[in-house]
Amino acid sequence: MFIEQAFKAKTDWWRYLIGMIIVFIAWQIIGGLPLMAAIILEMGPEIFTMTESSDMMKVLQTLDSNVAFFLLLLMFAVGLGALLLVIRLLHQQPLVEATTSRKKVDWGRFFFGFGIIAVFTIVATIIDYNLRPEDFLWNFDLVPFLILAAIAVIMVPLQTSFEEYLFRGYLMQGLGIMAGNKWFPLIVTSVLFGSLHLWNPEVEKLGYVIMIYYIGTGLLLGIMTLMDEGLELALGFHFGNNLIGALLITADWTAFQTHSILKDVSEPTAGFDIIVPVLIVYPIFLFLMAKTYRWTNWRERLFGRVTRPESINYSEEI
Repeated sequence: MFIEQAFKAKTDWWRYLIGMIIVFIAWQIIGGLPLMAAIILEMGPEIFTMTESSDMMKVLQTLDSNVAFFLLLLMFAVGLGALLLVIRLLHQQPLVEATTSRKKVDWGRFFFGFGIIAVFTIVATIIDYNLRPEDFLWNFDLVPFLILAAIAVIMVPLQTSFEEYLFRGYLMQGLGIMAGNKWFPLIVTSVLFGSLHLWNPEVEKLGYVIMIYYIGTGLLLGIMTLMDEGLELALGFHFGNNLIGALLITADWTAFQTHSILKDVSEPTAGFDIIVPVLIVYPIFLFLMAKTYRWTNWRERLFGRVTRPESINYSEEI
């Protein structure tokens, strides 16, 4: 069982507190130094007088979009490195046991998760483009796009892996052990994942209603993890969503400004476009995964208790 595997590691509450502090410092402070340095070189001391998220978006737009994209993702890469060290050294847990309940990582599941969202995103964008061509501009420029693609292929999986290992791995296992059940870590990690996006420019543009989408996505990824007893599907799905999104389409009001193929110039609205993915598309994804991997016993896997397996001794060290 995925959460129960953490019983073989060191799971004292203070280790999670220290671990989160280390990860936060590495991610937000150390990882953010290159971005801050680039902004200061570009704008000078004026940067320190800006506090609004809209002001910060304008600051980022003063940098080349590929440079800004790389530096933003670098923060997550640094955070991922710190998180993996915390898992291995502070908690003494092998990485595979923070990833999956299987003896080794199932890359087939990773690529299935990647493929299902990649195909959906591409097909949906093509349909949308043909139905509303006036809402899009052809944004493709070969050289900047190739640079973007190189950055995205290398850096986006580090960003998405950081978020998955942090929320659906590290915190899912830790909170599950502390709470003694599965529903509590599922809800808490989904809300925390959604809250991570509170400062995205999309929230300022569309309002807090978009949090339904972010928290709903967290629930989707959490359900994948608990039902499949591992992170592989969630890792692939999250990577596919962000990679294809970065390469395919951008807009002036989104978190990532990229040299993508298309630019959405329509006026965004919050409502139908947010509800449809969460209430209709996401259940379809789960249905396809459930059929493919023969998921059963949903109630136990999502709401069951978390107990120490008898084969794991309290004093066991790894």
